[in-house]
Amino acid sequence: MSATLDAPPQRPLARVKTTVGAYVALTKPRIIELLLVTTIPAMLLAQRGIPSVWLVLTTLVGGTMAAGSANALNCVADADIDAVMKRTKSRPLARHAVPTRNALIFGLVLGVASFAWLWATTNLLSAILAVGAILFYVLIYTMVLKRRTAQNIVWGGAAGCMPVVIGWSAVTNSVDWPALVMFGVIFFWTPPHFWALAMKFKDDYAAAGVPMLPVVATPVQVAKQIVIYSWVMVAWSLLLAPATSWLYTGAAVLAGAWFLLLAHRLYKAVRDGEPANPMKLFHMSNTYLTAVFVVLAVDSAIGLPVLGLPF
Repeated sequence: MSATLDAPPQRPLARVKTTVGAYVALTKPRIIELLLVTTIPAMLLAQRGIPSVWLVLTTLVGGTMAAGSANALNCVADADIDAVMKRTKSRPLARHAVPTRNALIFGLVLGVASFAWLWATTNLLSAILAVGAILFYVLIYTMVLKRRTAQNIVWGGAAGCMPVVIGWSAVTNSVDWPALVMFGVIFFWTPPHFWALAMKFKDDYAAAGVPMLPVVATPVQVAKQIVIYSWVMVAWSLLLAPATSWLYTGAAVLAGAWFLLLAHRLYKAVRDGEPANPMKLFHMSNTYLTAVFVVLAVDSAIGLPVLGLPF
């Protein structure tokens, strides 16, 4: 008999741990971590200080449930793709660790719970924005854009920008221009971040039939688009200057210059036919976004005088 058939069955506690781990994996915790990193600074900027700890915690809980819902439903819709790609073949549905029906119910329940929780603990606007983000990510990005256009991640990435808007609305019960600027920073950050990853796993996406930009365009064209979006992102990040102090503005300039340097180096290497490491930019992009928003949080928490408009 095979080793698999001879292996003893898991003990009840081990089975529970494995099952819980599979459901947690459906929510893609590492992606949620990055979303939460941007939510807290948005709340601090909205308050221009430190909001109620209870409000911060409830917003994070609701945002986590909303993001987990969107990610779980994405796993259901993309199970066939995930099973083909080396990068994603270990996801729960791709390896049949969770029944598809159960994953669908789990994702829907999380979505409903996030709406109810945010409405009860923050406000209706935040709850509606969270549900809108779920629907956009699943119905527009996952089910329409992802398999049909190379611009999928550009427009689909809008769902990942919503945590800053939700964080702002949780504090103010409104959506004002700084929230939209923060939305734009993440919106323009997403293509360079994701295309760098897709350059590394181009063959995976090609095998799965997903037209990510690196699959349908030359490496030079992709690297050029990364540079263009990087410049727009850095310029856009400076639009927050009137709502912040010299601390955020200076950090945004320095971090942006660092990002642009790596983007241009990637473009030069690809253009000149030299060995390129797009994953360096990918990993650095996470650091960039974290650094910019952490400094934004510090700037807001200590309440330095804002620069204001020059007129």
